[in-house]
Amino acid sequence: MIDPTSAASRPATAVAEQPLPERSLQGHRVLVTGAAGFVGMHVCHQLTRRGARVRGLVRSPAKAAERLAPMPVELHVGDLRDATVVRRAIQGCDAVVHLAAVAIERHGQTYEDVNARGTEHVLDAMRAGDVRRLVHMSQNFAASTSPHRFLRSKGMAEDAVRASDTEWTILRPSVIFGREDEFVNVLARLVRLSPLVYPLPGGGASRFQPVAVDDVASVVAGALENNATVARSYGLGGPARLTLRQMVERVLVAMDAKRLLLPVPTTVLRPLVAMAQRLLPNPPVTTELLDLLAVDNVVDGNALREIFGILPTPFAPEELVYLADITARDALRALLGR
Repeated sequence: MIDPTSAASRPATAVAEQPLPERSLQGHRVLVTGAAGFVGMHVCHQLTRRGARVRGLVRSPAKAAERLAPMPVELHVGDLRDATVVRRAIQGCDAVVHLAAVAIERHGQTYEDVNARGTEHVLDAMRAGDVRRLVHMSQNFAASTSPHRFLRSKGMAEDAVRASDTEWTILRPSVIFGREDEFVNVLARLVRLSPLVYPLPGGGASRFQPVAVDDVASVVAGALENNATVARSYGLGGPARLTLRQMVERVLVAMDAKRLLLPVPTTVLRPLVAMAQRLLPNPPVTTELLDLLAVDNVVDGNALREIFGILPTPFAPEELVYLADITARDALRALLGR
């Protein structure tokens, strides 16, 4: 387990008494990797709203058409693992927002290939294209020495970014929530699939500091607008530290649902999760993510308010009302990857 109180585990975070001043992004061409993803679509909205000319690197044209169609985003279709594709996408850009990553390995995509080597492809392409400015989305407690493969791959990516000659800003969020997320929505789908009893891994004692996706997107844009964020790393969290149990309780209120919350040891759940991982096209959780519950996902300080002048959105039932629209049919279709 990574000790969240140790100095080595904490990101170097700048401290400011006043929010950072802004400069215009008007006319700047920004490449967003993972533009059609959950965070990417919100980042694209923020950047285009502020006048940036956004180019999106996406893997799925269909998803991009659905999520980005209302925005003036120039699409480049391709895989982050293809260095040639990345180099072409970066040509002519002024800055890069690197969001593309995988939290669950599917379809031959590994943490090492996408999260680590994919980031190296971005850095190589920036060097070749003489593009200097980079906002890199990492993960809270990412470390190349982590025993967890996901956090280790994100830590390897961070190490490469820090060692590069780019003008980088690193963001290290806790769990990000929003209408399209794949964490809180999974909790809600399990509510629909568990009509009486809701299992809580490890008793639901794991701690998080959920941060709203729109707040994170505002930070990305704010970082690009301020050279004072160069060579700085920021932990991003919401206004409250909550246990998994407390998060599920808020989800239940938002869904107007009642369940008996049953503590279940992770050792009991692990073989069941492993079986689901083998059998289901889109398992709600994997053994890797289950093991990550051993890491408290909270941040020191509050960069949203202290650095970027953003009032963090609370993880509250009134902010989660969209979860009530999830049906048991929706939950089953998600498990089957449809």
